Formats: sequence, C-alpha cells, structure tokens
Amino acid sequence: MNARIALLLALALPFSASADITGKVIKIGVLNDQSGLYADLAGPGSVVAAKMAAEDSGGKIGDATIEVIFADHQNKPDVGSNIARQWYDVDGVDVIVDVPTSSVALAVSQITREKNKVFLGSSPGTSDLTGKACSPNTIHWTYDTYALAHTTGSAVVQTGGDTWFFLTADYAFGQALERDTSAVVASSGGKVLGSVKHPLNTTDFSSFLLQAQSSKAKVIGLANAGGDTINSIKAASEFGIVKGGQKLAGLLVFLSDIHALGLPTAQGLLLSESFYWDRDDKTRAFSKRYAQRMNGRMPTMAQGGVYSAVLHYLKAVKALKSDSDGRAVVEQMKKTPTDDPVFGKGSIRQDGRKLHPMYLYEVKKPSESKGPWDYYKLVKEVPPEQAFRPLDKGECPLVTAQK
Repeated sequence: MNARIALLLALALPFSASADITGKVIKIGVLNDQSGLYADLAGPGSVVAAKMAAEDSGGKIGDATIEVIFADHQNKPDVGSNIARQWYDVDGVDVIVDVPTSSVALAVSQITREKNKVFLGSSPGTSDLTGKACSPNTIHWTYDTYALAHTTGSAVVQTGGDTWFFLTADYAFGQALERDTSAVVASSGGKVLGSVKHPLNTTDFSSFLLQAQSSKAKVIGLANAGGDTINSIKAASEFGIVKGGQKLAGLLVFLSDIHALGLPTAQGLLLSESFYWDRDDKTRAFSKRYAQRMNGRMPTMAQGGVYSAVLHYLKAVKALKSDSDGRAVVEQMKKTPTDDPVFGKGSIRQDGRKLHPMYLYEVKKPSESKGPWDYYKLVKEVPPEQAFRPLDKGECPLVTAQK
C-alpha cells in the first residue's frame, strides 16, 4: 500500500509543479528609490515600465492575474531587506525587479536566494552580482560596472586621458565602478593618481573636487550616479575644472541626468548606455508609448530594462505554467533567447548576466539637437562579448560548479 501511495505521489508531482501559479496571482514587486537621488532614473517610471510589460503579456497567464506593486527602499540595505522579506513571506511577491543602489541589491539577491524567489536587477551596477555574489535566483539585466568601465573608460584612455583621479560614491556600486575602471586604465597603459570617496546623496562636492583638481589628473572619473552625478558635474562647472584643462568622465550617466543638466552643461560628455530611446524604430515605438504615460519623459536604460526583464520573466512563467520555484523560472529564462523592443535579441548566461550590446554616446551640442530628448550621437557600438566580463573571469560559483 505504501509503495502504491508513493507511486501515485510521484506521478502527481510533475503535474502539480507544471501548473502551479501561487494564489492565482503573479505578483511583481518594483523595489527602488521613489523620491530621492535615483527617482528620476528609476522610481515611478520603472513601475510604469513593469505595468506595460504586464499588459503586453496579456495581463494574465491562464487564469492567474498579473499584479504590480512597488515600494521605496530609500537607498538603505536594511529598509530594502525588510521590504523584501515582507513581500516574500507575507505579501506573496514572486519576483522583485529594478533595485538601484548596489548595497541594497546585494542584500535583496541573498534574501531572494534564501526564499527561492526571483530577483531581476535592472538598476544596480556592481558586477559582483554575476561574480562572487552570483545566485541561481538572480539575473543582472541592464548594465554593470565592468561594462561601463570597458565602454566609457577605455574610450577616454584611447583619446589621451591616461591619468585619472576618481570621485567615488562611498558604497558598493561606487567602489566596484572605481575598481573596474582602474583595471581598464592600468591595462590600457594609463595611471590612477588617486581617489576620494563622498557620501551618498551629498550636497557639497567642493572639498572633493578641490582634491581632484589638485591631483592634476587629465581625467576626473565620476564613479557615482543619479543626483550625485548631476551635482558633481554642476559643481565642477562652477569650479571651472573643464575650462582649466581637466576632463570629466561620467562613468554612469542616465538620460534623465542629461535632461536635468541641460545640453549647454553636458555637451561633449562621453557616456555608456545599453538602451537609448532614439536608436531604431522599435525603441522609438516603445518609448513613445512610455512617454504618453510619463508626461512626455523618455525612458532611461534602467526603466527600459525593467520592461525587458519583466516581459521575459512572464514568458518563462507561461512556458512553465508555474511561478512557485524561483530557481526553475530563472533556469527557463536562461534557456530562452531574449527578444524585445528595448534591447532586441540577446541571451542570459549561466552566471545570470543578461547579454546585449553596449553603446558609447557623446552628448550633443545644443545646436545639434533637433528637439526634446534628442541628446545623444552614437560614437560606437560595443558587442556583448567585448562589453561584459568573460564568463570564466568573474569567479561565479555557479560557473565554477559546472567545470
């Protein structure tokens, strides 16, 4: 009798696993900065992007509805961790998306692994998410510090910027970006003369920029993002740093930053993006739909990444007919080629790195811009195998285990 019951249970398991949408709801949690220095590059716009992906997926999978909720992690790892646990343990969230601020993202990735859910990081930068801190439950979607360093950093060195001083946000993202860019500068024959770390969301960059100015480095590398990047560029302009002969290298610059700075201040800046609204017909069509919901604002690459990631996640859930096993959903996502209007065709590696081209852009002069949000001109396209860290160089245990 026991053997018969065991056989029946064994036969039933594949069926239950293949048709298991928990609570008849696929719940997507957008976790980001809703009101602070990263609100423009992610924030409410990422929520809109997630909702667009849910709608474009039909709003339902089988008889299960798709629901999008959001919360503000205030750029604090403890706040983000508490929200993630509440969402997973109590609120029935299946997948957390976006999560700017690398220190928060690293914490959320670990909790997601413990709970066997899914984390799709569009806004965090640290390449450690697919390196030493990689997880079978996490996919790093839009960009990372390695790709930024090898797109912007190498281009600046090649144009003569061979001595650097870093202005670095003092947390996981800034440290990773300085580390990865320093390696590029050194390997290209350049030299790092020093660095100074500033608090996240600081209002006064004067003392930090004076140190950068006195270093006499040809290039001041801005290893920060969002409001910190905007404020440091504005302060550098006030100090006359560029007029004095030093160049600024914005290592992570978003479209929203250029919009806030204005072309007269930002013109000539080199930057890396994985998505720009005006790249082709598909990106323009998607961005026009997005802008209609966002009072004319075009999406950043982080917001475009949320749309792309959620769309692919829902394809995997539909294929599996289940969202209950986060690791299984991520494996399905890795097996399935990606294809969407934001990034076009791509793939996901075993370490969780989403692969697509990166693009080096130069900010247009005011006289070159043909209208609102027409800010970039393409310098070069960098194929994914050149932009992102080689699979065997990241020390990801998932890759090591397969060897």
